[in-house]
Amino acid sequence: MVKQVHEVFALFEEAKTREEKIQVLKNNETWALKDIIKGSMDDKIQWLLPKGEVPYTKCEEWNHPTTLLKKNKDFKYVVKGGPGMSMPTYKREKIFLGILESIHPSDADLVCKMINKEKPVKGITAKLVEEAFPGLL
Repeated sequence: MVKQVHEVFALFEEAKTREEKIQVLKNNETWALKDIIKGSMDDKIQWLLPKGEVPYTKCEEWNHPTTLLKKNKDFKYVVKGGPGMSMPTYKREKIFLGILESIHPSDADLVCKMINKEKPVKGITAKLVEEAFPGLL
């Protein structure tokens, strides 16, 4: 079964060695995981959203209608250079809130960190990511 992004990062934090951390990332590779890492750590990625705390209503942990594994494809509407650049700001922000309010709250927290360019999890570095996913950053 495919793990949610927040579950992968929980395993990452539990791993004791650098090699174990890299293996956790490799064993749980998904586009959503790589999008969160790249969106957080790659300076070339710019978000068309205001930085800071995002006012949204968190979904219940047990009752989220979809997952980040499916909704990460909507990031294209809120990234500089994507199709959302021609949209009015309110429409982009509505899409973004739709992502946050429909996924697990822990994954929503990761997305908020991503747009604020905060590392998604303690202990993750560009060098470690490069070893796990060559060419991602």
